[in-house]
This record gives sequence, C-alpha cells and structure tokens, in this order.
Amino acid sequence: MSDEINANDLKWNEAAFEGVYLKHLVQGSSTNNTLSCHLVRIKAGCQIGDHIHEGKLELHEVLEGQGKALLDGKEIKYEPGVSVVIPTDINHSVTAGNEDLYLLAKFAPALL
Repeated sequence: MSDEINANDLKWNEAAFEGVYLKHLVQGSSTNNTLSCHLVRIKAGCQIGDHIHEGKLELHEVLEGQGKALLDGKEIKYEPGVSVVIPTDINHSVTAGNEDLYLLAKFAPALL
C-alpha cells in the first residue's frame, strides 16, 4: 500500500547551503532505503555548492526556473523539462539564475 503525499502539506527544510530549501517527499523508510525523492528550491542567485553524494545515484528533474549545473566540470543548462543523471561519487553544483529554481532530486539508494 502506498501513501499519498501532497507537497503543499509539507514544510520547507533549510539545507546546508544558504537560500536552498527541501521538502522530503519520499524517504528511505518508505522504500526499504532504495529511493528517496526531494523537492528542491534554490532561491534566485543562490547555489548548492560543490558536493558529492558517496555511493548514491542522483536524478534531477527541473520543474520551474532556470539555472545551471556543473557536473564534474561540465556545465549543463537547467530549464523546465531538463533531466540530468548524476553518477555516484561525482562532484557537482547547481546555481539558480534570476528566478527561483525548482527541481525534483531523486536518490538511489535513499539520501534520507
């Protein structure tokens, strides 16, 4: 049996980077730690700085706004409809442009 999740009912959690907020839509406790999914808001002009998720595959799906990602030194334009797979153990960052950037970040195995 699956649980229904309404993102509007969840609170925004502050992330480690200034101007970055998360809503934890699906946590590992619901998927036997195989997957987690997070709604990410990066305020205009802010960024998720360089970081690595050790042992975790990550998928970004851009929902709204524009910006860019740096993936192991390669720049990728972020705009609605763009999906990017970030392999395990790869350094990456994401920067919002002139408006807030919203994306779904999915992790396998689960981040949380």
